[in-house]
Amino acid sequence: MKVGIDNYGLHPLGLTPLETLQWAEKNHAQGVQFSGFSSDEAAGKDPSYLRRLSDYASEKNLYIEWGGAQHIPFDMESWERKDIYSINKKAVQEASVLGTHVVRSCSGGLMRWDQKSPDTEFLLSSTAEALKKQRSLCEDFEVTLAVETHFEFTTFELLRLFEMCEVKPGGYLGICLDTMNLLTMLEEPVQAVERVLPWVVATHIKDGGIILNPEGLLSFPCEIGKGVIDLKKIISLLASLPHRVHLSIEDHGGSFIIPVFDKTFLKGFPDITLSEFVDLMGLVERTENRLDNKELSVVERGKWPELCEQRIINDVKALMEIRDDLELD
Repeated sequence: MKVGIDNYGLHPLGLTPLETLQWAEKNHAQGVQFSGFSSDEAAGKDPSYLRRLSDYASEKNLYIEWGGAQHIPFDMESWERKDIYSINKKAVQEASVLGTHVVRSCSGGLMRWDQKSPDTEFLLSSTAEALKKQRSLCEDFEVTLAVETHFEFTTFELLRLFEMCEVKPGGYLGICLDTMNLLTMLEEPVQAVERVLPWVVATHIKDGGIILNPEGLLSFPCEIGKGVIDLKKIISLLASLPHRVHLSIEDHGGSFIIPVFDKTFLKGFPDITLSEFVDLMGLVERTENRLDNKELSVVERGKWPELCEQRIINDVKALMEIRDDLELD
């Protein structure tokens, strides 16, 4: 299993995609998942530049995974209909030029946090309708659209989405597993991974913590090895898959409020069992103990630019140590 990075955490450095690959190689990462670009970077993604990226990655034995796809066919603020087919066609074609078979999809919504948002079941059925139309596109280019475990759908709902799309593991749809986002969606990470394991084709490996606060729960990312997510168990599970999955580190500052004291908000998570919620609260206790012992801290987003480079270097080293302790290739 190769340990690489997602370019999101390095955005404050202002690196071009090629410079990001060079940064990865210099700092012993084994690949890059490109999940987002500035407008200037996006303007430069012509086929010749993409081929340069691919050639450099091949020369240095680095993997590349691509991004830029979306799966919810709505603008997540105005809720107007959105043409995601053309967006995804562009991302899939770019992936084809690069020679990569994974394209991450993220719509970036926090709809459960806003009661004016459409019902989740409506969004699931609308997403399924949109994605079914993209089957031939993905299959023709031999690309898997990797829906991120973000803040749109829980793992329970992603499984229902795939069922609606009439697709099995190994098909044109898969999952980009973000290990920390699972906390924010009130899922115990190991149990969530076990639910969707056959579907995982890409990752955002991220450690983190979760604590009680006056507004409910608060989740946050942290340096790998310092949080409460059982990454060793999760990576062991990923290693059991019949296909190879790269471990792409995504790290950043900030935190997320989860208003669990609001009964209306909690109703939006009907699949979470009492048993799993109890296990999640066990992670809350562990996080609070680590905070009390100064073993862990929350990094404000504003401080991330001055910390990002060294923290991701530390993340790469720590994740490689976890992988190597498991004696994985």
